[in-house]
Amino acid sequence: MNKVSLARLSLACLLLAGLVLSGCGRPEPTATTAPPSPPPESPLTGVSLSPKSFQAADFTDFFQKAAQAGDMVSWAGDWQELSSPNSGANTVAGLAATYEYIPVLQVQFFNQASGQLLRPLEDATRQAYVSSAVAAVEKYKLNYLGVGIEVNILAAKSPPDFDDFTRLFEDVYNAVKAKSPDTKIFTIFQLEVMKGLNGGLFGGVNDPATAQWALLAKFPKSDLIAFTTYPGLIYGSPSAMPNDYYAEIRTHTTKPVAFTEIGWHSSADPPGWESSEAEQADFVALFFERTEVLKPEFRIWSFLYDQGVPVPFHSMGLYRADGNPKPAWDAWFSSTG
Repeated sequence: MNKVSLARLSLACLLLAGLVLSGCGRPEPTATTAPPSPPPESPLTGVSLSPKSFQAADFTDFFQKAAQAGDMVSWAGDWQELSSPNSGANTVAGLAATYEYIPVLQVQFFNQASGQLLRPLEDATRQAYVSSAVAAVEKYKLNYLGVGIEVNILAAKSPPDFDDFTRLFEDVYNAVKAKSPDTKIFTIFQLEVMKGLNGGLFGGVNDPATAQWALLAKFPKSDLIAFTTYPGLIYGSPSAMPNDYYAEIRTHTTKPVAFTEIGWHSSADPPGWESSEAEQADFVALFFERTEVLKPEFRIWSFLYDQGVPVPFHSMGLYRADGNPKPAWDAWFSSTG
């Protein structure tokens, strides 16, 4: 069985951000403020920044299709990118008013594969992180800011660094709220690992005794409890998932819940974990059905188009790389209504 590191997905997101940095014909932002968020009762959905390519036509096509997919476009990457004018973070936030979506920026400070910090959390770095977060929120009038991605992985790999991050999160929260009280600030957990599910394509053992739900209490100020979820790394088919797979979250928190990355592959790779486009569509329908009880604040599918990233993430798009929609695209529309 091949072990697949979930960290590779976030590294792929960093790669996408780097491609944006290279220019590639992207349209220039024409506004610096995001449109107002819809009423709280409106269901929010979206996709991450994942065009067919970064050629100008494909980049524009992405934002047009993203508007059909839902209300949001997300970006995830190195925290330092907030300070780079031409970064993916600033592109996604800057184009929000033009294409009428809500930007969701998610900043990362460590490498999930190694557990190593991208840079030491010394005083100068902490201040730079806090300042860039405040500046981005003020410039773009952000509705949402994710601080730390899959931080429960860091808790397992480097507890001291995780403890340092909890204090940094509070510093960011307080500084941003002082300037923008309505911005919702949250950190992000990896749901399968949170449940103690480290088997399957993670390469470990499924053991509920290793569940990490207690970590939620480390972020009492977090406005949301957000998760990434890739159950296809654990289960051979959507039908194998327990009925309460997502409902269980509500037994551990009363806060609003959000999903920043959702995915299920549609290819026959890797061997032993074969999927299909029909199975991917089944998961989309099941996901919305099973999470309805949570009344999520928002739900973001990881990729609009299939991307050139490691197996099995390479086939998680709602569109094939050739530009044609998969059955999951129709399922997404049917589910979001």
